[in-house]
Amino acid sequence: MSPPLNPAKTFGGGPIPRTLFSSLLQPTFKSPSSLFLSNGRIPHALRIASKLNTSQDSKSRALPDDNNSKKKKRIVVFGSAPPVSEESNGVAGNGGGKRAPAGVPLRGFFKRVPKKVLAALSNLPLAIGEMFIIAALMALGTVIDQGEAPDHYFQKYPEENPVFGFVTWKWVLGLGFDHMFTSPVFLCMLVLLAASLMACTYTTQIPLVKVARRWSFMNSIEAIRKQEFGESLPRASIQDLGIILMGAGYEVFVKGPSLYAFKGMAGRFAPIGVHLAMLLIMAGGTLSATGSFRGSVTVPQGLNFVVGDVMSPNGFLSFPAQAFNTEVHVNRFYMDYYDGGEVSQFFTDISLFSLDGKEVMRKTIRVNDPLRYGGLTIYQTDWGFSALQISKNGEGPFNLAMAPLQTNGDKKLFGTFLPIGNTDSSNVKGISMLARDLQSIVLYDQEGKFAGVRRPSSKLPIEIDGMKIVIEDAIGSTGLDLKVTTIEYLLLCG
Repeated sequence: MSPPLNPAKTFGGGPIPRTLFSSLLQPTFKSPSSLFLSNGRIPHALRIASKLNTSQDSKSRALPDDNNSKKKKRIVVFGSAPPVSEESNGVAGNGGGKRAPAGVPLRGFFKRVPKKVLAALSNLPLAIGEMFIIAALMALGTVIDQGEAPDHYFQKYPEENPVFGFVTWKWVLGLGFDHMFTSPVFLCMLVLLAASLMACTYTTQIPLVKVARRWSFMNSIEAIRKQEFGESLPRASIQDLGIILMGAGYEVFVKGPSLYAFKGMAGRFAPIGVHLAMLLIMAGGTLSATGSFRGSVTVPQGLNFVVGDVMSPNGFLSFPAQAFNTEVHVNRFYMDYYDGGEVSQFFTDISLFSLDGKEVMRKTIRVNDPLRYGGLTIYQTDWGFSALQISKNGEGPFNLAMAPLQTNGDKKLFGTFLPIGNTDSSNVKGISMLARDLQSIVLYDQEGKFAGVRRPSSKLPIEIDGMKIVIEDAIGSTGLDLKVTTIEYLLLCG
């Protein structure tokens, strides 16, 4: 509870003057909220558990008269508040004290840029237009197939039949739209948008924050009465009002007979934070796109490959990493199925070996669960049917290569052929075998009639055209995407 109030206490030996309650700053914007109070008391006690930042100056002084108003006085403000000074007109800015230079390198850079250039770059319609162009290019990158061979674009965008009457393969390949996110047009738009964000931050947002941090302690009744909002509180107490304001979320600072309160300063930093976040996202995306190696490979179970043999640079900032010397061995590939027989998930057991043949890592990867090692990331993206292992009349086993067949729709279909008789003849006949996945094989005789279905490793023979066929195993192949990001590799090694 606050101490008992003394209504008989006088101000400077005379009667207590009327205390004015007013807004401190009246800039063109309404936040942060600021309040200025001069001495007085309120006739009731409060129960608020708060701490008040007060001056250690025990000599409280009345509002200055005309003779003292010409003198400049330095006010010491405690807490996180910057120093302010009082001037003869009752309004104090943040001048008078030396301020440490903030952001000197950035400020020095922008000072060398002509003001007309900064004004043009910080133009809001220009920034909105840049974002619309970038969004349009990103949408176009989803329409145009990315990373295909030139022949693909020759066929899809022929000069004889241009798309929309003018889009041909020359436009796609000439502008780099076959790799949209590393094309010069897309990167230039990102650089231009980044320049606009930095110019806007320097010319608009930072000055607004500086203005919001300027405090004005008013010491004359006339100056306070000129404010847009004012209130008279007879017999009020600066300390009690400060506690009330602290309970309302204000930051309160007291110096003698004067009180300053504000809130909403954090909102002034929000646009700067948004700009900084956008710059970081664009920088990270650009570095990832222009400083990486990518590759795709389909590897049958039991075989291996070297990372550097399947990687290709994906930008001008791409530098080979030590992971290029790593050998990848596919130990096992297998799949899970739904109750209806559809593929639900596929897995690859992978081992990584160094140049001296030592296994440095082993992991079973699946979709959305890649392997990461020394800046190298290996993703599980696809699967295939590599070979069918069979026995014929007790001989074998033999490996028959499975070939993907053209189908309508997105379902996979693989097939192979076991020749019978004279293989040098122009009219070779044999047994056909088809499969949609690794769990069942459909067999047809040499006349093309259905002969039966067998599961791999079931060891159940099937007789077709006088031959006993056993499906020993189905050998799958895993589809892997590999990525090495130069920046990620440098950070890991650093």
